[in-house]
Amino acid sequence: MSIADDTKLAAALAEAAGQIALAVRASGLVVGRGLGDAGDKAANAFLMPALRQHRPDDAILSEESEDSAERLSRKRVWIVDPVDGTREFAEGRSDWAVHVGLSIDGQAQVGAVALPDLGLVLSSDPERADDAGATGKIVVSRSRAPALAEEVAQALGLELVGMGSAGAKAMAVVRREADAYLHSGGQYEWDNCAPVAVAQAHGLHCSRIDGSPLRYNRAEALSPDLLICRRELAEPLLDAIANAQTKA
Repeated sequence: MSIADDTKLAAALAEAAGQIALAVRASGLVVGRGLGDAGDKAANAFLMPALRQHRPDDAILSEESEDSAERLSRKRVWIVDPVDGTREFAEGRSDWAVHVGLSIDGQAQVGAVALPDLGLVLSSDPERADDAGATGKIVVSRSRAPALAEEVAQALGLELVGMGSAGAKAMAVVRREADAYLHSGGQYEWDNCAPVAVAQAHGLHCSRIDGSPLRYNRAEALSPDLLICRRELAEPLLDAIANAQTKA
C-alpha cells in the first residue's frame, strides 16, 4: 500500500462517517445531549470495522473505543475521532468534523477531515492550496478560549475568532479563513492527528506551542497544546507565546 492509497482511504472513510452522523441527526429520533453520543457511536461503529477490513495489519486508536497497549508496538496506527465537536453537532451547528488520521513512526503522515455540514473533505493530498493574503485572525475554542491566546493576539494585533471542533478550526487555517489556530488547554491525539496531517500537507507550520514536534501513538494519548499557522507567522507567534508565558 502507498501513502496515496492511505490518503484516499482516509478521505473516503471520513466522508462516509460524516454522512452517517448527519443521518442520525436528521432522523430526529435522538435529541438533546444524547444526540452527540448517538452520532459519535454510529460513526465509530462504521469506522472501526471498515479500518480493520481495509488495513488489517494496522492498529487503531479511537476516542470511542477501548484503548489497547498493543498499538504501542505498531509502526502504523490509525487515530480517529468519529465526531469531533459533539456539542456543535448536537446543536445543529456546522463547526464539527470527522477525523481519520494515520500515525507512522509517531508522526501524523496521513489524514482526512470531513466537514459534513459544509459538504467538504480535506485530506493530506500533496497538492497545495492556493495561497491568499493574511486574514489577521486566530481561531480558538468558542467555549474556552485560552488566556494565552488573548495575550498573543493583543501582542501581534490579531483578532480572536471562536469556533467549535479542533478539526473545524484547523481547516479554517487550511482554507485560509484564518492565519493560525492556537490551543493550550489540552487535547487528545484523536483531536489533532488528522488535522495536523492535512495542515502539514498544505504547507502550514504545525508544532507544540514551544515549537517542538508533535508526536503520536504514545502510551498516554494526551496532546497538551498545539499551534497550526501560516509558515511566515510561526516565528512571531512562537516568540509571542514564549513572552506571554514568561510574564505569567
